[in-house]
Amino acid sequence: MYEPNVVGDWQEYDEHVGLRVRVHRLEPAEPPRGRDDAAEGLTYFRIRVTVENRGGRHLGIHLEDGQIDVRIGPDGESAFLDWRNSQFVEGFDVYPLRRATAVLYAAGPEASLSQVDVQVQLRVDEEWAERRLWSGALGLPDGAGVTPCGAVRDDGLAHQVSAFLRGQSEDGSA
Repeated sequence: MYEPNVVGDWQEYDEHVGLRVRVHRLEPAEPPRGRDDAAEGLTYFRIRVTVENRGGRHLGIHLEDGQIDVRIGPDGESAFLDWRNSQFVEGFDVYPLRRATAVLYAAGPEASLSQVDVQVQLRVDEEWAERRLWSGALGLPDGAGVTPCGAVRDDGLAHQVSAFLRGQSEDGSA
């Protein structure tokens, strides 16, 4: 079964040697040029998508609007994307040992931000790379991850280990 990356993880592309991408710094943030009127009553957050070239030649990178999709909540509803405040990577040559970062501002109902999925489809030298998915939640540190809704039953091993560790910490013995 395919498992998404956790926000903060690097994902390498087999078809482009040395190229890797990560979605990171999922955090609450107000947009720099002010809130969009359409986002009234929604909670803003910021996502960074970094492309790194560890290969031996430069690569032309495109990471523009429409190539990043943000879904929130257990039903995977689309987040409001504030294109006016977001910064993309449009036709940039990323040389070896260099990075380029896109900053995306999005918003959604606060109750839905406990589960955020970000799908990225990078274009490299005019070719589309495979889509990649990262999952996280607002307020979690990078790499902490969340369990996808319905993925673990209450009597599963992960639940038993978690309950055991909670019990140890309450006793003060851990």
